[in-house]
Amino acid sequence: MTTPVLTTDERQQIDRGPWFSKLSPALRHDILARTVIRRYPDGVQIGTRGAPAVDWIGVASGAVRVSSVSISGKQITLTYVEPGTWFGDISLFDGLPHTHDATTHGPTTLLIVRKHDFNDLLARHSELSEALLRLNCRRLRLMFNVFEDLNTKPLASRLAKQVLLLARSYGITNGEEIRIGLQLAQEDLAQLVGASRQRVNQELKGFEREGALRIEPTRLVVLSREKLAAIAER
Repeated sequence: MTTPVLTTDERQQIDRGPWFSKLSPALRHDILARTVIRRYPDGVQIGTRGAPAVDWIGVASGAVRVSSVSISGKQITLTYVEPGTWFGDISLFDGLPHTHDATTHGPTTLLIVRKHDFNDLLARHSELSEALLRLNCRRLRLMFNVFEDLNTKPLASRLAKQVLLLARSYGITNGEEIRIGLQLAQEDLAQLVGASRQRVNQELKGFEREGALRIEPTRLVVLSREKLAAIAER
């Protein structure tokens, strides 16, 4: 069996990751030397709520949907982990089970670092502990921002902000337009902003009337970042 290797684009996604790119060359080399490359189709559950943590994971392409299930049995999407992002370290640090499910969204390539290799990297590189501490501080700040938005901002502002984030993470530029490459149903988008699909549909149509975006089946195309930003700040 041929050992999988990263494509040029996948390697660039990892190398350009905002956290990974700031590590020293020696640490980046040692991390990549310990990774196992796995390619998955859409819909593969790679992490289960309540299960013990065994891997530290980097996303080289595609996306990973982080979700939970409500008491009523409804699936709730919390976020999509984008290319260049690493996750899974929190449970490896505290030894507690996973707090959410993790499922591939579209064809996805992952870099897997086993728990014993993760611990070995920590022992060899004090830099890694410090870098992960900064990363988790950033995650905490972002989480507080989300809580604040949910409690203080109207749906239109939250939705415009989310579309801008998706455009930054998954945008494919074509002239003045930015097509969001991540395939999302309006129900998925509604879960991200804590609203019903019907209300999200109404707001998106309003954005379309204002010339901020265009709605396509399972795709959004940003026509004006400036107009979306203005809506986000209303």
